[in-house]
Amino acid sequence: MRVIVDKDYQTLSRRAALFLAGEIIRKPDTVLGLATGSTPVGTYQQLVKLHQERMADFSEVTTFNLDEYYGVSPDNQCSYAWFMDHHLFGHVNVQRNNIHIPNGLTQDVELECRNYEDKIQQAGGIEVQLLGIGRNGHIGFNEPSSEFAAHTSLVELDQGTIEANSRFFDSRDQVPRQAISMGIKSIMKARRILLLANGSEKAEAIYNTLCGPITPQCPASVLQLHPDVTIMVDKEAGKDLPREC
Repeated sequence: MRVIVDKDYQTLSRRAALFLAGEIIRKPDTVLGLATGSTPVGTYQQLVKLHQERMADFSEVTTFNLDEYYGVSPDNQCSYAWFMDHHLFGHVNVQRNNIHIPNGLTQDVELECRNYEDKIQQAGGIEVQLLGIGRNGHIGFNEPSSEFAAHTSLVELDQGTIEANSRFFDSRDQVPRQAISMGIKSIMKARRILLLANGSEKAEAIYNTLCGPITPQCPASVLQLHPDVTIMVDKEAGKDLPREC
């Protein structure tokens, strides 16, 4: 596991974008797993800039997003489909039929989840999975639990996650209580993983991820078992890390 502590969010975002752009240059038809939330916004802004500078060509790239709110329409500005289009897809030359996001309006959740897993496999698997991390250590919407979630499924959101995400909605009551999310096993199948974190409120989660026991009470701690993980944090998120865990 490689850990990089950057001086600030801007430096972190630029480094992460260059990491992903390097993968696209190396393998133009790469399959990227993408995340939402506030942390990757800077990375997406930098990727758009790299695309405008002709350093990132998305024309052959395939993408799979980690999750989507259940019961939220893709044209809703609080949906992750809208988020991705607003921050990345609407500004680069990715092919629309190569974009995959769980259907939050599906009438058959189990079928949607099975089909999502099948599509990932048919694409050859995810080469690089981009992750953020919740204050409680969740990745995707895999919340702390008594066991690690396996594959893509409908999940219940933790009250802390609902509270944290309420800043994106007009009120806390509007935050969905469920989401369709890739499971831990789905995430761990990615060949490489890039996890980003910024801000002091993520410091405890980063410490537990890197230095704590591997436990579903901190879902991100399972990354200790993955053979190729890069963790990029700013100095605030990394402030509790010792030189060695």
